[in-house]
Amino acid sequence: MAGQPDQLVAGLSRGPADRSGDSYLPQHGNGGYGVRHYDLDLDYKVGPNRLTGRAVLTAVAEAPLARFSLDLGTFKVARVLVDGRAAGFTHRGGKLRVTPTKPVGGTFTVEVRYAGNPKPVRSRWGDVGWDELTDGALVASQPVGAPSWFPCNDRLDDKAAYRVTVTTDADYTVLVTGVLTDRRRSGSTRTWVHERPEPTATYLMSVQIGRYADLPLGTPRARAWVPPRLRRAAAYDLGRHPKIMKALEGFFGPYPFGNYQLVVTDDELDDPVEAQGMAVFGANHVDGRRTHERLVVHELAHQWFGNSLTIADWRHIWLNEGFATYAEWLWSEASGGRSAAAHAREWHAIVSDRPADLVLADPGVTNLFDQRVYKRGALTLHALRVRAGDERFFRLLRTWADEHRHGSVTTDQFLALAGADVADLLQAWLHAKPLPPLR
Repeated sequence: MAGQPDQLVAGLSRGPADRSGDSYLPQHGNGGYGVRHYDLDLDYKVGPNRLTGRAVLTAVAEAPLARFSLDLGTFKVARVLVDGRAAGFTHRGGKLRVTPTKPVGGTFTVEVRYAGNPKPVRSRWGDVGWDELTDGALVASQPVGAPSWFPCNDRLDDKAAYRVTVTTDADYTVLVTGVLTDRRRSGSTRTWVHERPEPTATYLMSVQIGRYADLPLGTPRARAWVPPRLRRAAAYDLGRHPKIMKALEGFFGPYPFGNYQLVVTDDELDDPVEAQGMAVFGANHVDGRRTHERLVVHELAHQWFGNSLTIADWRHIWLNEGFATYAEWLWSEASGGRSAAAHAREWHAIVSDRPADLVLADPGVTNLFDQRVYKRGALTLHALRVRAGDERFFRLLRTWADEHRHGSVTTDQFLALAGADVADLLQAWLHAKPLPPLR
């Protein structure tokens, strides 16, 4: 975490070297150290789907480490250097275990040279990570796909800054979660350099490679990149983006990053993809009728809740999805559509017909992306809004986003901020299985 090493180190558990402290996904991530900065230099050949990488990690050890681990997918590792010296390593089962020539303590660097054909990580939620498109590539890493393209400490609470350099065929546009700082051509290739200075979780880093046309979104910081054939339809579908941004800033406070990139791939996607300062949609989400505008709102809201405020453990997923879903209802209300109360009544009836076997504040790894987490999370916020009143409720949301900007958050922290006088309401919505009545 750039500029915040004490906070970073204090936030990490002291578990086994090749496991994290996450209650749902302890096998992803590693203990004993935290990463401040990733410098990734990637060469990607689109046709053969071949990635050659050099990753330099600047990390901080909690105590002297005789060995440590990184998460990395099915690449061939050529060498590993620790503080410039060759280190021993083994690589199997998604773990790169490193043994430096002498224990490292305090700040140290790790350089990994690797190459191979990147492919998604198989998970219970399907394949996630680096994936080939019909013509190009995309990265959709939530929740465990980051090791599919770079060596990392793949845990939620280890947020770092990034510099990502990608060289590929000159005919393609490269978009990375960050601000473009350099672009240069050399023969048949072009190199793109992006910087992400804000602390970022590994799963929120993304690379998009394709044949894209630039589409301004009406504000200096926001741009869309779309297939040329969809430019006209996308211009209409995204035409209200400046108003959406203004509305969400009114609800949640200033947009937390230096830029926002909205990418539409030329392939269809089941669901949009969130990344830090970026959202990715499929061609099927663009129809020239604003059919999927609520998804545009949802992904933009994640920039506050999920990206700037990143959950400290996957069991707190409602703090991401409940807030982003409620943002959809707020935008509907603000733009002259159905009120948030109407959305709440509809979804309360739907959720009431489903099994009452989910605890929102700890839904379990199987239910991580269950629709009840999204909708009951939004219903919880609406119930809080009704109890607290609009003035207090929206002040709470802005304070929540501001006080934890670029940090890691938990449900208990939100409860503490909300106040003791609403604890009974939030207890029923968050920690009990039965669905409370909706006032």
